[in-house]
Amino acid sequence: MHRDTAIDALLDLDGSILDQGGGYWIKLQAWRVETTLAIPHGIRYCLTLHEPHGKRVLGYDNAHAVKPPKKFKYAGRILAYDHRHRHATDQGVPYAFLDAQQLMNDFFADVDRVLQEVKQR
Repeated sequence: MHRDTAIDALLDLDGSILDQGGGYWIKLQAWRVETTLAIPHGIRYCLTLHEPHGKRVLGYDNAHAVKPPKKFKYAGRILAYDHRHRHATDQGVPYAFLDAQQLMNDFFADVDRVLQEVKQR
């Protein structure tokens, strides 16, 4: 079985708050849980970007299942727990978790994109 060594790095970041300038900040949470069908990688995580007043504007997590788009029939399928919130009011869209390194790469790339959009306003 392939061991995802980046999970250890993600777990080491648990509880970190990272200043992004302009009042924006990142909060990183990650902890081990029992492996299940819903959480096959054995970690719970919540990676979020917040605006100066504290409101989440971007997030990746697996705290709850995400309902698939209504145009697809998902009767009997397991709902995705890994998901991302693309903006403050987004209820979440499924995220294809490959490994912890890819999760961090994708999250920080989205953070860079959001912060670049903020600068352009």
